[in-house]
Amino acid sequence: MVDKNIYIVQGEITTVVGAIKRNSRWNNHTSLDEEQDPLLNSFGHLKEILNNIRELSDVEPNLFMRPFLEVVRSEDTTGPITGLALTSVNKFLSYGLIDANHEAAAEAIENMADAVTHARFVGTDPASDEVVLMKILQVLRTLLLTPVGAHLTNESVCEIMQSCFRICFEMRLSELLRKSAEHTLVDMVQLLFSRLPQFKEEAKSYVGTNMKKLKMRAGGMSESSKWKKQKRSPRPPRHMVQSPSDPGGSSTLSNNLSGGVPFIEQGFSNSSLATSDSAGSSISSPTATDSGLDAGSKATSREDLSDLEQSIPSASSSCTVTSLPGSESGSSHKQSEGGQVEVAQAASVDSIPEVVDDKDSVPDHSDATSVHDMDYVNPRGVRFTQSTQRDGVALIPYGLPCLRELFRFLISLTNPHDRHNTDAMIQMGLQLLTVALESTYVVNYQSLLVLVKDELCRHLFQLLSVERMNLFASSMRVCFLLFESMREHLKFQLEMYLKKLMDIITSENTKMPYEMKEMGLEALVQLWRIPSFVTELYINYDCDFYCSNLFEDLTKLLSKNAFPVSGQLYTTHLLSLEALLTVIDSIEGHCQSKVVNNSTQQNQSDTLLADEEGSTSNDLNGKGSPNNSPKAANASGHPPTSGFLMAEKMKLGREDQGDTDTASTEKKAPKKPPRFSTCLPESLELLEIRTKKKLLITGTEQFNQKPRKGVQFLQEKGLLSDPLDTKQVAQWLRENPRLDKKMIGEYISDRKNMELLDSFVNTFTFQGLRIDEALRLYLEAFRLPGEAPVIQRLLETFTDNWHKVNGSPFMTNDAGFALAYAVIMLNTDQHNHNVRKQNIPMTVEQFKKNLKGVNGNKDFDQDMLEDIYNAIKSEEIVMPDEQTGLVKENYVWSVLLHRGATPEGLFLHLPPGSYDHDLFTMTWGPTIAALSYVFDKSLDENIIQKAITGFRKCAMIAAHYGCSDVFDNLIISLCKFTTLASESVENLPTVFGSNNKAQTAAKTVFDLAHKHGNILREGWKNIMESMLQLFRAQLLPKAMVEMEDFVEPNGKISLQREEMPSNRGESAVLSFINWLTPSGAEQSGLRGPTTENQEAKQAAILCIKQCDPEKLITESKFLQLESLQELMKALISVSPDEETYDEEDAAFCLEMLLRIVLENRRDRVSCVWQTVRDHLYHLCVHATESCFLVERAVVGLLRLAIRLLRREEISSQVLLSLRLLLMMKPHVLSRITREIAYGLHELLKTNAANIHCTDDWYTLFSLLECIGAGVKPRASFQLTSSSADNETGAQSDSELSSHHSNEVSLDRGYTSDSEVYTDHSKTRIPRSTTDVDVSSSGWLVVGKVDLETSKPTPVNSKAQLNHPLVNQYSLTLGQDLGQHDTKSLIKCVETLSFIVRDAAHVTPDNFELCVRTIRVFVEASLNGGYRNHDKKKNHKYESKSRMRKKPDIGGSTRRGGSRVSSQRPSRSHSDDEEDEGVPASYHTVSLQLLDLMHTLHTRAASIYSSWAEEQRHLEASGKKIEADSQTLWTSCWCPLLQGIAWLCCDARRQVRMQALTYLQRALLVHDLQTLDAAEWESCFNKVLFPLLTKLLDNISPADVGGMEETRMRACTLLSKVFLQHLSPLLSLPTFAALWLTILDFMDKYMHAGSSDLLLEAIPESLKNMLLVMDTAGIFRSSDSRTGYSDLWEITWERIVCFLPNLREELFKQTVVAASTAERPSSPQESPSLAQPSSSVLTPAEAPLSVSQEPTQDPQLASANGPDLSSPAPAAKSLPLAPSSTSPARSPLSPSQPPLILQPLASPLQVGIPSMPLPIILNPALIEATSPVPLLPGHKPVSSPTNEFQ
Repeated sequence: MVDKNIYIVQGEITTVVGAIKRNSRWNNHTSLDEEQDPLLNSFGHLKEILNNIRELSDVEPNLFMRPFLEVVRSEDTTGPITGLALTSVNKFLSYGLIDANHEAAAEAIENMADAVTHARFVGTDPASDEVVLMKILQVLRTLLLTPVGAHLTNESVCEIMQSCFRICFEMRLSELLRKSAEHTLVDMVQLLFSRLPQFKEEAKSYVGTNMKKLKMRAGGMSESSKWKKQKRSPRPPRHMVQSPSDPGGSSTLSNNLSGGVPFIEQGFSNSSLATSDSAGSSISSPTATDSGLDAGSKATSREDLSDLEQSIPSASSSCTVTSLPGSESGSSHKQSEGGQVEVAQAASVDSIPEVVDDKDSVPDHSDATSVHDMDYVNPRGVRFTQSTQRDGVALIPYGLPCLRELFRFLISLTNPHDRHNTDAMIQMGLQLLTVALESTYVVNYQSLLVLVKDELCRHLFQLLSVERMNLFASSMRVCFLLFESMREHLKFQLEMYLKKLMDIITSENTKMPYEMKEMGLEALVQLWRIPSFVTELYINYDCDFYCSNLFEDLTKLLSKNAFPVSGQLYTTHLLSLEALLTVIDSIEGHCQSKVVNNSTQQNQSDTLLADEEGSTSNDLNGKGSPNNSPKAANASGHPPTSGFLMAEKMKLGREDQGDTDTASTEKKAPKKPPRFSTCLPESLELLEIRTKKKLLITGTEQFNQKPRKGVQFLQEKGLLSDPLDTKQVAQWLRENPRLDKKMIGEYISDRKNMELLDSFVNTFTFQGLRIDEALRLYLEAFRLPGEAPVIQRLLETFTDNWHKVNGSPFMTNDAGFALAYAVIMLNTDQHNHNVRKQNIPMTVEQFKKNLKGVNGNKDFDQDMLEDIYNAIKSEEIVMPDEQTGLVKENYVWSVLLHRGATPEGLFLHLPPGSYDHDLFTMTWGPTIAALSYVFDKSLDENIIQKAITGFRKCAMIAAHYGCSDVFDNLIISLCKFTTLASESVENLPTVFGSNNKAQTAAKTVFDLAHKHGNILREGWKNIMESMLQLFRAQLLPKAMVEMEDFVEPNGKISLQREEMPSNRGESAVLSFINWLTPSGAEQSGLRGPTTENQEAKQAAILCIKQCDPEKLITESKFLQLESLQELMKALISVSPDEETYDEEDAAFCLEMLLRIVLENRRDRVSCVWQTVRDHLYHLCVHATESCFLVERAVVGLLRLAIRLLRREEISSQVLLSLRLLLMMKPHVLSRITREIAYGLHELLKTNAANIHCTDDWYTLFSLLECIGAGVKPRASFQLTSSSADNETGAQSDSELSSHHSNEVSLDRGYTSDSEVYTDHSKTRIPRSTTDVDVSSSGWLVVGKVDLETSKPTPVNSKAQLNHPLVNQYSLTLGQDLGQHDTKSLIKCVETLSFIVRDAAHVTPDNFELCVRTIRVFVEASLNGGYRNHDKKKNHKYESKSRMRKKPDIGGSTRRGGSRVSSQRPSRSHSDDEEDEGVPASYHTVSLQLLDLMHTLHTRAASIYSSWAEEQRHLEASGKKIEADSQTLWTSCWCPLLQGIAWLCCDARRQVRMQALTYLQRALLVHDLQTLDAAEWESCFNKVLFPLLTKLLDNISPADVGGMEETRMRACTLLSKVFLQHLSPLLSLPTFAALWLTILDFMDKYMHAGSSDLLLEAIPESLKNMLLVMDTAGIFRSSDSRTGYSDLWEITWERIVCFLPNLREELFKQTVVAASTAERPSSPQESPSLAQPSSSVLTPAEAPLSVSQEPTQDPQLASANGPDLSSPAPAAKSLPLAPSSTSPARSPLSPSQPPLILQPLASPLQVGIPSMPLPIILNPALIEATSPVPLLPGHKPVSSPTNEFQ
């Protein structure tokens, strides 16, 4: 079967031949002779060949292509025929008829390219001519883009491109055609640059050997260069230095600084100095750019255009020959210019890098692919042998050279200063550069990089100042691509670019269109998005001494730009914000990924790689493996649709190779800039650099004003050494670009600085430089001053140095100096306008002539002088300060390139995430400010969301790095937007509820506080203020405004009271009236809130619910300690201060504070306790009136105590702090007793077991007494509080406790009997006995004066010290009981009974305290607490209601209207209601107390013995516990009996009777049998006698009979006890006194009652006692004459007074004897006899007698002694009628004698003469004095007359 392809070719032949024939017939009207016509002839030959073959591949491609190409080349054919031939060629290419593997393919392709680029045809009309041009484009595109296109040579590619450009730029062609050319170019550029990785740089050694100029020109490609080999121009003369940008130039740069100095850039001015013999200029001289400004191009540019004009004729001259590629060579044999792209055409293939040894990819040819085979295998596996040559030149496939030339050409198109470049051309250039840079990374190719660094950047920056928007936008786009991929090579270019952008963005120029600013910002944002770009800016510029602070300045700029001046938000503002947020985003991303563990990071990177691989394989049209045979690729008939895809196909064979290439380049260790110690310096190091930089800038500024000053400043700051090191200074002058060149000139030329000048010149490397080049370099470093001597000095130093380093080329140094001077003169002569106006510039000859014989009388080398002349003439040596315009631009640019070449130009690439903290520190301020502004001003939901996201990210970063200042700032900003703080409370729900932005802000605030509360410090205050506002506006969830309470039945109390609606600004009175009158409330209720307001409020409540403010409290246990403390501070700060204080607010904050403490009670309570305690102290102790807040504070303290007592480490502190309550002012305390009572109950119920120390129990019992019984808190507490009031602030717990740190007994306000008896060894600290003390102890004091007079003489001081404070012989404790609250009392008693009932809670530490407290309650509950009720009547109006009104400030409170509470009826009830249940409850209380006392009394002995046992086992140190009867008596039995006895005096009959029963049971209990005489005596003195005394009062006037019965039972009890313990009592020395006292009471009781009950009972009791005593023989005495003792006499003498007949009844026989004995002492004598007796007993003598006679029983002596020896204190013991009696009764008027003289009365003078104490006599006295004076002494006292006087 014949190959189908043969038919295709045959068909095309027929078409073309047919057309040619038709055409000639139509023209000449004759048929053409095929033989004669060469075109037809060749077609005929081809036909014959095709007929003889079966496979098209059997013939060389050239063979079947040639006839067609001849048609294309022929000048005689018309357009349509040429068009047909082109179509055929295109078809052959499309169908892949040319086998890329055919050895002749290369030649065929080359021919084809040549023919098509030089196509000629006869023009007909413009339209059809354009069709042909269109087809040419099509063929060229297909040619380059098919696989065989790889065979094209560099020259062909350049010509193809050139042809396309020509069509593109020919403005007379139709737009459609031009655009097609443009598209074709895009595809071609895409292909070529996408293939770049498949090419390699040429080896340096070959670049020079066989260079051929590939020069593309905008005007036209030169014909002369078509196949001529142009020899490389001769090597430059020896004086010429190769430009550093020349890729073939010497690798060592000619201007190296000695000693690796970091200060100056290598190759500083070379670039502009390199010159050539011809009039060409070097690439880097910015004036001569390759696009046509150089000498050659000037000559040709016009011709090119005229050529084109000829080639496209007008329609009329139809027969002109159109020659597209025309024209002369523009670059006629020009000097090889550095950086212009050269092509190596070497005979040996070794030099060509494309020869790749790629065995795997081309298995078929693996044997032949050795590089040394002289064969070339292209990427498609096509082998080229040397035979494929034309004109003896090997056809080498294109590679880097054509790319470089194309790149150069594209760059030249973008030069805005080239007059040939129209806007369209520049736009085209930019477009194609964009494609090129998008297609590949040119960064790895030095020859391309050189172009980028210099011309490309230069042109782009120049374009930024163009006003054409499209050019501006395109150049920005190219800039982005450059800096995205190549910024590490373009450090200073990037700096310049960013500065230009900043200028554009901030430009105030009105002409500058807004869009330009917008684009500038967009470009910035885009750059900002490049990973780690911002970080690199920071480290490469902000942390570089001589660069601007780009990052900082840009951040400021963006922030400023985000703030609209007009208040309206435009895109620019949002873009600026976006740029700022980009930084935040990336930092936040890095923080997040650090938080998420690295493993996930690893996974991400893996998947990314996989994605990339996937995408590349898709690009390869699914042809996966690189081993695809080339045929497979060709088989896809049509070429790929785009250059990029084609390049991918071509890459297949070399994929691995490319990868290894890039890998190897990346592996190079990054270079380290000299200013850093490592490639990733520490943040501290950067900080140092930045500090140093600031100083350097300041120093530079000072230097630029006055050099000396600047240098001095830097020395002071330690940046320059002192004394001055000239080398160091010279170095600084050279490297610091900010210095003023003029000032440098002045400074170094100063005479004083000669040494410095030497050092300065030594910093240059003049070696190998011609003198004018060296001079140029030298003079650019400073501004040459104008004075001749100064110039001389500068030049001498210069020439000496130059001469030395260049091996003294001249005869003398002076010769050099003269030449240097001549060069400067020449420069002036050639370029100074003023000079040129007058003279004609000098010629070379004149210059040479002037220097004749100067070189040591000889001439200089004439060639050299000529070179110098030309160099100066063509390029002026410009003094730095004289430049303007383009000259200055060129100078600045050359400096920039230079710096880039030094180590200073090193650009650090950083891994993402480095230095985030530093960046954040710099950006957060501007960013948050901008975010706040945008959030505030914007109404667009998306923008608001964006701002919130920004806030959140900032917060996350701040939290990650622990920047609390940032977080605080952020929270404070957001709090403002919640409008919570700014809005008034009335409007808040409506305003907040209808403002979505505010709600968003609120949610964000709370969310951030929940998430990152740890780093919140100052911000807590704002959050708490917001919370308060929500509280005031009643928007908080119910749970937050409820507080635990002890009294409320449900255990909760709301902090918010229902508010009566009232008008704002009403006076307090009005609002009060409103409150009172129901109508007011009803009316205001009518105008209720509107539905909208309701909805808004609901929305607000819902929003706050979502905010979950409560979580702040509950989660506080997870906060860092510092944050927690700040939170607490914020809450405390709301406590009362004068103006803005609001009680409810403070209560709310207090509640939150307490909750926080409770949340943190597990592990850190000790850290927060002190703060809270101080706050509570402040609230409670300083309160002057009872209010809601104080009540809450007290309840709070108790709540804390209840929860915290379980924590061992703090329980003692907590208990101590309860003393705060005792320090409160009594009237304040009295109002909140109920809360405390309930709280204490709870506390003891839950924690009694955790209280171990007496001090703590003391605190608790004192509290119970104060609260339940109204005992006034101890003076010591009050003193403390007053001292604390003196602004010393609260005291610490330790200070509090210091008042009680001594033995408890010192301060506890009562003295236990044990102390009276045993503790006199300790001197007690006396408490100042003030009026208050005396009067407050519940005893009658007549007045201070009387008190003074009642102390006749100063008493012995020791006795004064030892007197007990309370009269022990009273049943009461002498406490001043204030008013108490019934419920509190009941609760306290309940608490007590809880302690007593549980044996575990009664401990040695609290036993006595407990007993004492019970007695206090006994007193309080006496008579049903009636004293309380008397007082209460006066307090009716301040009854303890819990209605609270706010103190009105200026008529109305700041909330607008007073708030009154109508809640809690349970607490606001009046006392009348309360009184109804009182009697019953008091009754229960009394019985409860009786029961408790009895229980304790009966259990005491066993309890004590068990304690003693325990202690013996433990051998614990401390107080020894004794279980003997004496201890028991003093600590428990006696006080308990006194307590029971006191209840026997109760006005309520049941209580009295019950108490008596208990007392009787207690006194006769078995345990008491162990007591000895002294204890029994004290039982009479302390229990029974006071009881009987008290019962004599008219306690219960209503219940006369009951009282009688009580008195009778009491008397009976007395006699029972007396008789039961008679035997021990007899041993007492004071027995007589005891007995007489009993008789005394019998006497009084006889006369006390109104009924006969006592009259009958008492004689019976008395008889009983007398008989028993007589039987016991007590009255007998063997000594006396009657046989009866003195006692007998005294007894009867006393009894006769009230029962005269008793003796007869009982002892008839003794009466007579007694009467006879009695006679001598007649009644008349008694008054006189009384005198001595009273003198015996005067207080003054009493102590004497005590001391004379040693006492047998010291205890008794001390017990009773004081009563005699210190009358003044005894004055207290006159029992007053109980304080509850009506005020009228209590004080006795001085004139009135007391009606009933108590048996224990002291000589208190109430208007009667002093009387001796009758009863309890000092035993020593009794024994010392004879009985005779004793007896009469008693008569006045006890005689009935006296008594009833």
